[in-house]
Amino acid sequence: MRIIVDHLTRYDYDQPVRAVVQSHRLTPSLFDGQQVLRWTVTVSDGQMGGGFRDAAGDWVQGWTVLGPVEQITVRVQGEIETTDLAGVLRGHRETIPPEVYLRETPVTEPDTALRALAEGLEIVVNPLSAAHELSRRVSAAIAYTPGATDARTTAAEALARGEGVCQDHAHALISAARSVGLPARYVSGYLLANAEGIPHEAAHAWAEIHIAGLGWVGFDPANECCPDARYIRLGSGLDAEDAAPIRGIARGPGQERMDVVVSVQVQQ
Repeated sequence: MRIIVDHLTRYDYDQPVRAVVQSHRLTPSLFDGQQVLRWTVTVSDGQMGGGFRDAAGDWVQGWTVLGPVEQITVRVQGEIETTDLAGVLRGHRETIPPEVYLRETPVTEPDTALRALAEGLEIVVNPLSAAHELSRRVSAAIAYTPGATDARTTAAEALARGEGVCQDHAHALISAARSVGLPARYVSGYLLANAEGIPHEAAHAWAEIHIAGLGWVGFDPANECCPDARYIRLGSGLDAEDAAPIRGIARGPGQERMDVVVSVQVQQ
């Protein structure tokens, strides 16, 4: 499948700031499930800095915008050919050991309810089936409800509310998986709308769980499936903040407002 992405992020400041420094994970991952046909990232008035591929296999690119700055736009435009690998991250090169992703963060710290989600799973006998069942349990426990949570909501809070968005589904699955010894991580990317019109964010997120003998396998509790040809993978991390496509800092007292518009369409 060929997918076209047009992703615009605009930052507005209520008063000019001296400079803005950003770190991007906006370059698609290199693995057997996707091939980049064209891809550009532009930053208004930006100066491209150094870039590197980190231990998790993600390309990290630095940008600087010198002030005074009142508005910045970051635009991603590209086309990718994708292949359905049933969620398996095949052919992805990374040097970081899976055990690193057993480490909790403040938003993924499990409470009693999150640990209970993983009770009774046959982790040792059949870890892949256990991971699928755990993803189903998260899907059933947290209803997809746009606006029900925010970027600071923890996995435990989303589970207690019983509603959230893709970030909350991913965090809950990661937390529950780690609680029973399965390395799990957060993945950011894009998702093509399907024919059924199931609501979701085009700028999407899901989880990957490491299965011994198989490797990393993706699970999307928000859509009750594994990533397929509709998905574009950008990068990963311990949680949403760690895997954020754009991270940055503004030098100055101005307050920041961010607006995001994402279009993900199939190439006809």
